[in-house]
Amino acid sequence: MDRRFFLAASLGSLALPALVRAQEVSQRTRWKVRASEGFDALAFLGPLAGRELYLKYYQNDAEAFAPRLSEPLRADIKALWQEAEDSGFGLLGPGLSVFFSGNDDSSMAALIESAAAPEARLLASYRGSDKWDEKDWRWFLGVAPRLKMIFEAMQGAGFAAFRAERIGDLDRRIVQLQSDLGAYDVIHWHEKLTGRTFDPEIEVVLLQFCKPHGISVQGQTFLQAADWNTPITVRVAAHEMLHPPVPMDGAAAIAALAVLARDPLIPRIVREHDPQWGYTTLEGLLNEDMAQALDQLISEALGVGRNPADRWRKADDGIHVLAGAIYGMLRDDHWIDTGGSIEDWLAAAVKAGRFAPPRLHAVAARVLERPIDALWPLPA
Repeated sequence: MDRRFFLAASLGSLALPALVRAQEVSQRTRWKVRASEGFDALAFLGPLAGRELYLKYYQNDAEAFAPRLSEPLRADIKALWQEAEDSGFGLLGPGLSVFFSGNDDSSMAALIESAAAPEARLLASYRGSDKWDEKDWRWFLGVAPRLKMIFEAMQGAGFAAFRAERIGDLDRRIVQLQSDLGAYDVIHWHEKLTGRTFDPEIEVVLLQFCKPHGISVQGQTFLQAADWNTPITVRVAAHEMLHPPVPMDGAAAIAALAVLARDPLIPRIVREHDPQWGYTTLEGLLNEDMAQALDQLISEALGVGRNPADRWRKADDGIHVLAGAIYGMLRDDHWIDTGGSIEDWLAAAVKAGRFAPPRLHAVAARVLERPIDALWPLPA
């Protein structure tokens, strides 16, 4: 499973004033903002598993709550997390959020009910979504009884009250963000730059424990930290709604992957980068990096973009060389002005030889402001 998680490390810089385009009040996009105890419980599995990626943000919280759970249960959370990575499922908490987004996610009790009867409560929605993966589902079914025991223990240890103590005045934050987002017509740009039709509603779920991730789940719903500001929320929405940017089993993607497989650099990035960032298959990296290239254009159009060279240097140890190259090609083609079918664009670019290593690397080097012979890894 190649999960697409936006990381906070890549979200924080300023907009590009020269690229800001005048925005009218949103005509296409309808925003819905809410919270979720259930998704927060899934997110908190990362800190409880002792993963460094999450303890950077939640070490004090983990140290306060973990002693309420038995030692065997804490050990099983750590074991499950490692098993998820080893099996190819990916990061446990974010990955589980995709499954449980198919049913009630409002409480620990709802998670327990779904884990007790996943085929009755979760399968139909998951199978009908664009996230469906039979291998992942089989793995999930095998661990569902263990998850139910973990959720029951967290419920018995008072997770709901523990979360409520830390989350502050979330209702006020929801109202404010809902109001602020009304100025950003993200769906208009999605449709223009992909040639596809999107549902006008984007649902944003604010969480206490999900840093550093922004997580795309079923439908046009994504999860993010409650204290991320409006520009970050817009950028996450611009990104997460794009997956997949083209059908990954379609002719255009297959042709691109065939060329990229012969590239001396891109497959090496897939093989050798730190697996905590995800994108451990070539298909997963193409999916992610096309989405990042498009979301960069959308963010710039909405006035919340970042300098692309800075963005892709700071994100995921600089692995998104392909994103920089695709973005550069789209800029060269004035895609923000013309728009159209991104799948047709990809097919034409591959056919014209623009994905051949010398041309691809040259565009990436220009955008990323790196030497063409030292695109990755970044210097220490």
